[in-house]
Amino acid sequence: MDIPPLAGKIAALSLGALPLSYALNHVSALSHPLGLALMSALILGLLFVAIYSLSPGEIYYDPLYAVFAVFSFSSVVDLLIALQEDGYAGGFMEFFTKEGEPYLRTAHGVFICYWDGTVHYLLYLAMAGAIRRRKRYRNLGLYWLGSFVMSVLVFLPGNILGKYSSEIRPAFFLVIPYVLVPCWAGVRVFNQARAPTCYAPNVVQEEQSKGILRRPVDLALVIYLTLAGFFTLFRGLVVLDCPTDACFVYIYQYEPYLRDPVAYPKVQMLVYMFYVLPFYGLAVYGLIFPGCSWLPDWALVFAGAVGQAQFSHMGASMHVRTPFTYRVPDDAWACFFGSNLLYALGPQLLAFRCLWRPAFFLHPPPGPLAHHKKED
Repeated sequence: MDIPPLAGKIAALSLGALPLSYALNHVSALSHPLGLALMSALILGLLFVAIYSLSPGEIYYDPLYAVFAVFSFSSVVDLLIALQEDGYAGGFMEFFTKEGEPYLRTAHGVFICYWDGTVHYLLYLAMAGAIRRRKRYRNLGLYWLGSFVMSVLVFLPGNILGKYSSEIRPAFFLVIPYVLVPCWAGVRVFNQARAPTCYAPNVVQEEQSKGILRRPVDLALVIYLTLAGFFTLFRGLVVLDCPTDACFVYIYQYEPYLRDPVAYPKVQMLVYMFYVLPFYGLAVYGLIFPGCSWLPDWALVFAGAVGQAQFSHMGASMHVRTPFTYRVPDDAWACFFGSNLLYALGPQLLAFRCLWRPAFFLHPPPGPLAHHKKED
């Protein structure tokens, strides 16, 4: 695999988080929450200056290069936090999890740190390497955008609404640029030109003339999205305290983590119900009717979002940091794991299908299209 030279430079810079965090862990001034917040802001500023001095050409070409470089540094920090909280490392980030963001010590916090320190980190290096080589990275950017936004949509409200709401410290307000910058980055990613397609008009016309029954892969995805939509609605009703017997049995016998007072699982299910469920309905429409050119982009966004969400949700449901009462029961483990794994894989398959053969989603070619043949 060809590793971009500059991706290696960013990786080396991001690994500077190891000695820096170890040194800061022994600075007594950081035992005060305000001192920690000010030091964190100073480090981010100095990091940006260092990146600019090392790679001004890449930043002028695409300012997102600096964003990915800074976030790769924070990804290493998050991985250190997760490894420390699980007992695989020590002496690095105790000061931050105690005085800065104690909610990162929850099971949900640990798993979003794992995801950020692995998946996001690799995406940052890949996208920075693409900028260095003046290559496209729009698809990677859309996947990262969905994953990042989902993490923020669940983690921040969960911190405010859950049992850690009284633990909000000054360092929490550093999330303001951490949220605004990705919003700006997302707009830039969406505005990038799409990769050109090489389908002849007759191929597009032929593909779009096929009904859903002549496209078994799309039919399977429509069935999956329909079932996943019902599952999404059901779990949303469960966390809203629906009084039906089915909801009562599910939350106590299959997924008691939804009752955890940390609030992350409740917020997660509500985000699914209000954002992912409507997308599933629109995706079914886009798979049935041709010319929905918006579907490939949004399929990538939601694939990243659901992948991140399910990784954190499934991991936290079984982690030792979750009280035993709220963990998945042993006799329901197979059902829980199977259903949640399928829920995570479906959006990935939808995104792959959209990228694999996008002719059905292209704008119809000029001229009348052939009528859809009736299916028996």
